[in-house]
Amino acid sequence: MALQIYNTMSRSKEPFIPLEPGKVKMYVCGPTVYGYMHIGNARPVIVFDLVRNYMELLGNEVRYITNFTDVDDKLIRKAEEMNTTVAKVSEIFIDAYREDIEGLGVKPATMNPRVTESMDLIIEFIKELEQKGHAYENGGDVYFRTSTFESYGKLSRQNLKELQFGIRVDVDSRKENPEDFVLWKAAKPGEVSWHSPWGEGRPGWHIECSAMVREFLGDTIDIHGGGQDLQFPHHECECAQTEVLTDKPMSNYWMHNGFINIGDEKMSKSLGNGWLVKDIRQRFKAGVIRYFMLSTHYRNPLNFSEEAMLSAEKSVERISMAVANVKHRLEQNSNASEEVSGEIKDRLSGILHQFHEKMQDDFNTPDAITAVFEWVNLANVQLAGEVAVTADLEALLKTFDEMNAILRLIPELTEDIAGEEVERLITERIEARQNKNWSRSDEIRDELNAMGILLEDTAQGMRWRRK
Repeated sequence: MALQIYNTMSRSKEPFIPLEPGKVKMYVCGPTVYGYMHIGNARPVIVFDLVRNYMELLGNEVRYITNFTDVDDKLIRKAEEMNTTVAKVSEIFIDAYREDIEGLGVKPATMNPRVTESMDLIIEFIKELEQKGHAYENGGDVYFRTSTFESYGKLSRQNLKELQFGIRVDVDSRKENPEDFVLWKAAKPGEVSWHSPWGEGRPGWHIECSAMVREFLGDTIDIHGGGQDLQFPHHECECAQTEVLTDKPMSNYWMHNGFINIGDEKMSKSLGNGWLVKDIRQRFKAGVIRYFMLSTHYRNPLNFSEEAMLSAEKSVERISMAVANVKHRLEQNSNASEEVSGEIKDRLSGILHQFHEKMQDDFNTPDAITAVFEWVNLANVQLAGEVAVTADLEALLKTFDEMNAILRLIPELTEDIAGEEVERLITERIEARQNKNWSRSDEIRDELNAMGILLEDTAQGMRWRRK
């Protein structure tokens, strides 16, 4: 099997060949930190976390960069609303972002460069573009001259000559061409600004990512990712200003995830229809949110609803129950064996083959999850038998751990400590059942449930877990 990735640039699946064997350089456009993450923002966070996880499983060292846009018009307006500084606004929402990604089971990026900490890099990049005739200044603003990049539009498949002025509400008369875009904005009175050769100002949106990619990953990277909405104009402009300067491809693979919809509309902050991740996390565990995201192929649109989340919760519960039961049976098992039975070995090998075959087909997580449920079915069959071989149970867990390390649908099931009161009630319930005092047994179950403890009566005895 060889990993295939759908490349937005070519509109086709291509074998993944890293620039340097054993190393992968990834850049994913990060948040503009003026508000809390909504569920639409969470999709690329989870999708590209999964891509990184799988690249690492394949033995690659992954350098994963995602930036923070910590100054722009939205932050300035938010600071005015909150009667504080842009810096304070960014700190509040960067902290919130980090809390959310941890709550989604997402590993931190290798690095999170900030625009405000990269100003010298950005200014130098613009200066180089200007010196080579690809940028021009007018009234303190600096624009990219799109006519100097003949391939402008190649990523989004838009023809420069056919681009309609109507896609821009007001065409700036200071531009040489309507398609030109801003690299540096002259500061308005009272706005946060930085000194530059063109006067006080701040960078345009597109230039920041180009500068950060070149500084922290190099002229050409392996994967550039983000949401479908970034394909044009953001990634198109990044591609143009980088490649016209370096004469090299900016990225060998461009990946874009589909939209999340609510009803018939794309979910977004601007439409005011976004569910905040911090609120969703109060109701659903990380694995449930990840299951919801990964149960649809990352390039396809995804419809968010409470019903879909509840369905995901049931599915994750089924997986979690099977894993917990295998662990419990293993702890109680006395039928030791050094060898995994041939049938189990073959079935598990087939499940893993199916899982990796689907993952290597452009990260086809819906079908990869099907392999996880094949594992659940096999585990339940083994648990239903009176005799279970220890080596078989261990092999089951090892196979699940390999798949779960990528999907992260359930956390590692570490040993939990009940506490004195819980242990007392559990002991009392066991005694009540032995004495056939079913009413007291049920009362204790309800008491423990109110404490967040779920009891499960299995063929190997009673076990408990936290909700």
